[in-house]
Amino acid sequence: MIDEDLSILREKIQEMLPDSNLKEISDVIWEETKRRLKSKNCYVAFVDPENKDSVGISFSHLTPECQMYAEMGEARFKVRKDGSYGGLLGYSLDTGESLYVHNVAEHPAAHGIPQGHEPVDQFLSVPVKFNNEILGQIVVGNPEKDYNNHDLEIAENIAEIYGMVLKELLYKK
Repeated sequence: MIDEDLSILREKIQEMLPDSNLKEISDVIWEETKRRLKSKNCYVAFVDPENKDSVGISFSHLTPECQMYAEMGEARFKVRKDGSYGGLLGYSLDTGESLYVHNVAEHPAAHGIPQGHEPVDQFLSVPVKFNNEILGQIVVGNPEKDYNNHDLEIAENIAEIYGMVLKELLYKK
């Protein structure tokens, strides 16, 4: 059922690929993820192939700085010297695992949110992979109803579609 439901999205993205840029496709992924997971907020990012930074390209505005990042075209989170990203936002990038959390503050990877950041009561994150290589992540928060395994599966399927896009546009050798 999920695969059938997402086949329309997959076809739309494949049709966009020849003529669209990464931002245009990421915006579609962002909108579809928010809609399908009934979430107020979403963050769609890729891992920069040059320096491994996590680069948010389509994202909800949760801080006063988000408008500035949107005008810059990205919100960049530098990879640490040890190769990790840290925190709950970096969890899927660090572990390659998908997760959802109903109480963000209680997750061991959580280390708080920046001053001025809108509260996030629930959080779902999936790594974006192609052939088991992590190329990005999709994160949603503040859903209308509690996240569950079905939501995680939907997000993982959307991430699979986005992985194909990132491979084609950024990682093609």
